[in-house]
Amino acid sequence: MTRLALGLLLVLLAVAMPPAAPRHADVTLVRVRTAQAVDHPASVLWVLCLGSDARPGERLTGTRADAIQLVGLNLRTGAGTMIGIPRDSYVEIRGHGRDKINASMFYGGPQLMADSVSRLVGVRPDYVFTTGFLGFRAMVRAIGGVTVHSRFAFSDPVRPQGYHVGANRLNPFQALIFGRVRHPLPRGDFDRSGNQQELLRSILREVRGHRSRPGFMEHGVLAAVRNLDTDLNPAQLYRLAQAVVSLRPERLRGCVVTGPTGYAGAASVVYPDVAQARRLGDDARRDGTLDHGCRQG
Repeated sequence: MTRLALGLLLVLLAVAMPPAAPRHADVTLVRVRTAQAVDHPASVLWVLCLGSDARPGERLTGTRADAIQLVGLNLRTGAGTMIGIPRDSYVEIRGHGRDKINASMFYGGPQLMADSVSRLVGVRPDYVFTTGFLGFRAMVRAIGGVTVHSRFAFSDPVRPQGYHVGANRLNPFQALIFGRVRHPLPRGDFDRSGNQQELLRSILREVRGHRSRPGFMEHGVLAAVRNLDTDLNPAQLYRLAQAVVSLRPERLRGCVVTGPTGYAGAASVVYPDVAQARRLGDDARRDGTLDHGCRQG
């Protein structure tokens, strides 16, 4: 079994993967600490998935979050929801005033990120999963690459033939670019968030193809215990991994929080449509599924 095999299951929740330092953990998973009662059924798990912008020598969870996806998993039906949040969304961060939502990671790590996302969407995650560049590429390499279905055609130096509309078979580095590039896309960061959601589906399709291999889950948990920086015990990791592989890619729906762009001082920001974000949260909170579209009025 290749290293961090459980990460192949949990990477379904990973979305953007900038470089991280080899001497720091490149994949982390923590439970959300809260004094509030859980606001959704036990049959639904919510995981806040972050891509760190940590550079060499920096701590994965001590810098800004480069991408943000709130993922709901329905353990009974195999359905799921992805709510993408633009990293430049200008929001109130508890104890720090108004700033880009991705600064929450810098100010207070995964717990404050969970708080800021919860205040925007109205759904409190159970876990926060953070990944970096090295962990992502290792996981995609271990499953032999992925096939994404792109909505757009665009070019990039790492893939001379470009990315075309429809199916594209990608190696780990190409997959990394697919989830990070935004300038060639019609709606910039909003479309990039959609590409990250398609990347998640593509990895899920690959991982589900491996799930019948004898010992895959068990060996994966042991690998995760050795390589994953987490406060979960092996039994909890196994439950979460089982929840991920129970997802059906065709039932994993994604929406992106939108809103006008502008400036806060000299900084380019997104003013998120809070009403839309709350409608998405209200729609998916109880069963982890979106039934009323992305804009919802």
